[in-house]
Amino acid sequence: MEGEPALHLDDGALAQLFTEARSHNSWREERLSSADFRAIYALAKWGPTTANTTPARFLFVHTAEGKERLMPFIAAGNVDKVKSAPCTVIIAWDTLFHEKMPQLFPSRDMSATFAGKDDLIAEVGFRSSTLQGAYFMMAARALGFDCGPMSGFDLAGVDRELLAERKWKANFLCNIGHGTPGGLFPRNPRLDYEQACVEL
Repeated sequence: MEGEPALHLDDGALAQLFTEARSHNSWREERLSSADFRAIYALAKWGPTTANTTPARFLFVHTAEGKERLMPFIAAGNVDKVKSAPCTVIIAWDTLFHEKMPQLFPSRDMSATFAGKDDLIAEVGFRSSTLQGAYFMMAARALGFDCGPMSGFDLAGVDRELLAERKWKANFLCNIGHGTPGGLFPRNPRLDYEQACVEL
């Protein structure tokens, strides 16, 4: 009920989302559907962004034609990962996101806050789309999928070949599907609280 504390997820859910989740490099041979993509987005879209700008855009590359267009821009170390993944998602941001502000912030039209301000558009677009990319991965994990985020690609080439007509710009890539254990490396450590956090 409204006003009551949120429920604490059980250990199994926390493990699926965080402690046991891994970045996968090899994938089960399968096909993902539009229904799968829609289900992930239906959760991911609720994460907060600057002034509800929600600038992230998601291009699901899962057909042979789509992979053929994407592959020339993938760094050598990521080629096999992309080839074997059921879907590679280009997580991008819309350079014209502010045009949707009347829809996204109906209490006050904030279009003028961004119009003509290229530096602000780039700052907010990149920051908030990065947040949305993280929400996307957590949504995928929550629905039982594995993720393999990547930054090894020709960003300008992807923009030119796959995104330019939509006025989008790539942020990072993320393979999704069901990973196989053969591609996993020993898990690297993380920083302790005392190394990464300060209380003021």
